[in-house]
Parts: sequence; structure tokens; C-alpha cells
Amino acid sequence: MASHRRLLCPSCGTPNRVPSDRPAAAARCGRCKAPLFPDHPVELDAASFMRHLETEEVPLLVDFWAPWCGPCRIMEPSFAEAAKRFRGEVRFAKLNIDEAPEAARRFAVQGVPTVILFARGRELARRSGALPRPMLERWVAEHLATART
Repeated sequence: MASHRRLLCPSCGTPNRVPSDRPAAAARCGRCKAPLFPDHPVELDAASFMRHLETEEVPLLVDFWAPWCGPCRIMEPSFAEAAKRFRGEVRFAKLNIDEAPEAARRFAVQGVPTVILFARGRELARRSGALPRPMLERWVAEHLATART
């Protein structure tokens, strides 16, 4: 019997079970047929953030950002490119702290941009400040390797 991973559809929010032996990057939602891993970061609100945090069985990397933040805008293309590299391995998501201040408070986000890597609802690592793509990718890979051991 194959094991499964639970993934939420970023388009309609439906939970999906994806066999662990199949590539998650190619998986589609059973309900709306949208890709479960689009080739860009997923925009979350407070409610969808909590659903992903509580349900996802793949690591979740959240960029806590604000539209008025210059470094956030500078890091945006790097974050989007890194999302393509880790597609199917890590869910990349963005959470606007102006629209979800309670989530920022809950996770003690003191400045933006702050990226937090979660696995099965637990914080694994965080980093504040804008990161160029190579540094961001190295940081994610480092912490994924630690999480797997």
C-alpha cells in the first residue's frame, strides 16, 4: 500500500491525497484540476495560512512581507525563482502582514521581509532581511536536509 501526502489546493482549498511515490510537482487538484504546485509562490490570507500550516505534509516556506517594504519588493523575484527550483518539495507562500497582522504577531515577526520554514505545523527555521536567490536557495536546502534527518 502506497503512502500518501496531504496537500491543499492553493486555488480552491480542497485537501488532496497524493501518493508519495509520485512527483508532487505534477499533481493536480481532484476537485478543480488546478496544479497543486503552481510555478509561483501562493498568496495566502490569515485563514488559508492556518489551513496550510495545519494540513500540509510538505514543508511550507512563508514570506512575511508588506507592500510598503522596499526590501520585500527587492526579494520578490528571488523568492519566485526559488519557488520554481523547489517546486513539489516545498510550498512557497507569501503572507501580507498588513492584511494578516494576527499571524505576524503569533509568529513574532519583528521585521519584514521574514521567511519562516515550517514542517507539519512546526517552525524549523527563520531568517529576516532580503536574501538574493542563491542565498535563499542554499538556506532552504540546508534546513530541508536537517529536517529529513
